[in-house]
Amino acid sequence: MKETAFTTRPMSGRTRLRDTSSNSTDPGIWSKMRPKRRRAPTSPLELASRKTDEEFINDYLQPSSSEKSPWVSAWTHPRTGTEYSISLVQASRVSEDDFAVCFRLIEETSRKDYENSSWRWHPEKKLKEMRSPDLRYVLVKEKDTGLVRGFTSLMPTYEEGQPVIYCYEIHLQSELRGTGLGALLMAIHSTVGANLPPVTKVMLTCFLSNQRGLAFYKRLGFEKDDISPGPRKLRHGKIFTPDYVIMSKPVRSDMVQSVSES
Repeated sequence: MKETAFTTRPMSGRTRLRDTSSNSTDPGIWSKMRPKRRRAPTSPLELASRKTDEEFINDYLQPSSSEKSPWVSAWTHPRTGTEYSISLVQASRVSEDDFAVCFRLIEETSRKDYENSSWRWHPEKKLKEMRSPDLRYVLVKEKDTGLVRGFTSLMPTYEEGQPVIYCYEIHLQSELRGTGLGALLMAIHSTVGANLPPVTKVMLTCFLSNQRGLAFYKRLGFEKDDISPGPRKLRHGKIFTPDYVIMSKPVRSDMVQSVSES
């Protein structure tokens, strides 16, 4: 069955929220014998990354204003009446079967775009990226079969110093296309961002060859972000034009004017 992909994102350039502190000197045998204590979170984004799925839903997926969609755990196909479940799961808790289905969705919908881009298709790197512990998956499963039919993944992180909610992936099978489910999943990203200061925007990367995806994001209000790279001249005078675009959208309507004025 043919699937539809909207976006996909490599890990390069990502600022991870995991604890990277280390001791540069030997503190001695007595210090080594003491049990290690986990460092307390130092930022709201790091705190978010350490929350359980239940805590994450309670703290960040309840609407902070009437313009945001509430979290829903069930969805019904508007044309077929088929029922689906929606769940949020940390990457480390995604089952091997569900993980394999998510990877196949990416491969079947985006491999061609990767192969035709400067990034190329590297399945091992993609699999490693998908298991990043700071990622959260939103899985859409058919209730009767329990099979994953679509998903999106997100991460509160920093992009060139900016606190953002990054949409890493969103992929739907063809029977879920044009049903409003894609917009519902993208609204989850915005709701998390609106409830997690200092985040001000949702960000994503899309191949320029993915015209359907670009049109989808533009309909939702995404625009090219200022950090999206433009054409640049190489050493021998050749012009290199990126084959992808970085897009973003303010998480609240009251931010739109301030962004446009900046």
